Amino acid sequence: MSSRRSRGRRLVAASALALLLLLLLLLSRSPRRPARYGVVIDAGSTGSRVHVIAYRSSPPAAAASALPRIDWARTASMKATPGLSFFAADPGGAGRSLAPLVEFARRRVPPESWAGTDVRLMATAGLRLLDAAVAEAVLDSCRVLLRGSGFRFQDEWATEGMYAWIAANYALGILGDDSQDTTGIIELGGASVQVTFVTDKPLPPEFSHTLKFGDVTYNLYSHSFLHLGQNVAYESLHDMLSTPGHKSMATHLISQAKYRDPCTPRGFSPIEGAVKLPASVLESKVEYRPYAHAVGNFSECRSAALTILQKGREECRYHECRMGAAFVPDLDGKFLATENFYHTSKFPGSARMFFRLRSKSFLSDLMLAGEQFCRGDWSKIKKEYRSFNEGELLLFCFSSAYIVALLHDTLKVPLDDKRIDVANQIGGVPVDWALGAFIVQKTSNQTDMLHPEGEKISPEDGIRHGERPVHHNQGEAMSLARRRWDLVEFLRWGASDRQTVSDGQPHVAAGVCGAPTSSPVYERRARTSAKATSTRTRERGGTHESSSSHPSTVELMFSVSVLNPNKVG
Repeated sequence: MSSRRSRGRRLVAASALALLLLLLLLLSRSPRRPARYGVVIDAGSTGSRVHVIAYRSSPPAAAASALPRIDWARTASMKATPGLSFFAADPGGAGRSLAPLVEFARRRVPPESWAGTDVRLMATAGLRLLDAAVAEAVLDSCRVLLRGSGFRFQDEWATEGMYAWIAANYALGILGDDSQDTTGIIELGGASVQVTFVTDKPLPPEFSHTLKFGDVTYNLYSHSFLHLGQNVAYESLHDMLSTPGHKSMATHLISQAKYRDPCTPRGFSPIEGAVKLPASVLESKVEYRPYAHAVGNFSECRSAALTILQKGREECRYHECRMGAAFVPDLDGKFLATENFYHTSKFPGSARMFFRLRSKSFLSDLMLAGEQFCRGDWSKIKKEYRSFNEGELLLFCFSSAYIVALLHDTLKVPLDDKRIDVANQIGGVPVDWALGAFIVQKTSNQTDMLHPEGEKISPEDGIRHGERPVHHNQGEAMSLARRRWDLVEFLRWGASDRQTVSDGQPHVAAGVCGAPTSSPVYERRARTSAKATSTRTRERGGTHESSSSHPSTVELMFSVSVLNPNKVG
C-alpha cells in the first residue's frame, strides 16, 4: 500500500513537471512583440532636439486609438544648438546642423528597424518668425538630409501647445479616461506662449479643437501666441524702450543716447566701450554698445512687460482679448506651467533663496522674489551668485516680472491661486510636446488636431499662411534690442564653451545621460531617484545627449499634489 502511494505521488509530480515544461515551451514560442521606434526632431527656437522613442505595439485586439506603451529604458534624446532659425542667411547649413541628431538616432535604432521607423521634423515658433520664403529654404535643406537618413520621413508643422497637453495628461495617466479631470498647459517658450485646456465654453472656431482618444472626446481651447515667448519678448522690450520718443512707465523720455532699463539691476555695466561678440552670434565682429541705464525697478519692468503682452489689442475682433488680438476664455481647472516658468522658478539662491519658490504660492512668492532681485545691486548679485554666469543672472529680473504680467495681469490668475503647478516632468515623464506628437502619430485620431478649422496649412510643407513675419537676421543691420539679446546669450555662454560655429556645423559636446564633456553654462534639473535623468542645458553651439528611464519616484522642488506617477501606464 505504501509503495502504491509513493508511486502515485511520483506520477503526480512527474505530470506536474511535464505540464510545467510544456507551458514554458509554449511561452518561449509565443511571439513577443518586438520594440518599435519613432524619431521626432523638435526644431525649437534655440536648438533642435531629437527624441528616439521606443515602444511596444498594442495587442492585435486593441483599438486603433490605443495608447502606445513606451519603453523608457530605450528612449533617449540629444540636443544640438543653434536652432534652425540661426541659418536664415545660410539655409543649407540647417540640414547639416541636424546631421549629428540623425546619427544619434541611427545608433539608437537597430539597422533592421530603420525602414519601418518614422522620423518627423516638427518646427515651432522660432522658425515661423522668419519670412516664409526663408523658412521654406531652411526646411528644404532639412528634408534633403532626412530623406537620406534611412528612416521613413514625413514633414509636419506642429501645434505644440496641444501636443504638450497630450504629453502631460498621458503622464498623469488620465488621457482617454472618461473622468474629464484633465490638466491644462501654459508653456512659456523662447519665441511663443502656448495655452491649452479643456473647456465647455463656446469658442471661436479658430481657437476650438476636438480631440478624441478611445471613447473620450475633448473640447479644447488651444492657441500659440507668437512673438510672446521669453526671448522674443526680451528683445521687444528693449526695442520699445530704446525707441526715441518712447515714454517709459515712469514717464521718462528716452533719448537716442541712453534709455532707462527697469528690467536690469542697477549698476549693471558689462562693457567698457565696446565688446566684440563671437562670429557665431549672427554677424562677425558685431560691436555692442551699452545705451541702457539700468535702474532695477520690478513695478516698472512689470508694466513694460504688460505693454508688450497687450500690444495689438486694438485689433481685437472678439468680445474680449487678453493677449494681443487673440481670444482667451477664463481658465478652467488645474494647470501645469512649463519651460521658462519652471526654469525661472528653480533659480537656486544661496542664503536669501531668491527664487526657491513653493508650488502652491508660486505667483505671490515670485513677485516678492522678483522685487528683491530687481532692486539689488549688480556687483553684490554677481558676488553672491558667482557660480552662475552673468547672462543667466541678467535675465531673472525681467523673467520674474514678465511671468507675473503674463499670468496675473493678463490671464487673471490670482496671486494666491492654488490651481497652477510648475514642473517640466511628471513622475519622471518629460512634459515635452515631442512626446505628445509621437502619441498622436501612433493613434488614428489626429486629423482635427493637426488641421484645426480656421488655419490654412500648406499640404506640402505645413507652413502657416497669413501671419505677419518678423524679419530677423537676413542681412540687415542688427537692432539695438537684438544686440542686447545676443549679449545675454554671449554672457550665458561661458568662456570655456565659446567656440565659433563654422560652415554651419554645430559644436559637438558628446556626453550621455545629461553629462556633456564640456561644462554646461547652466543646467536646470528635475532631480530623480532613477539612474538616468533628463536634463535641460542652455548653451550655444553644442549638442547634449540624454537617456530617459521611467523612474519610480521624482523629487521636485515643488510639492505637486496633483501629480500621480503611479497612474502612468
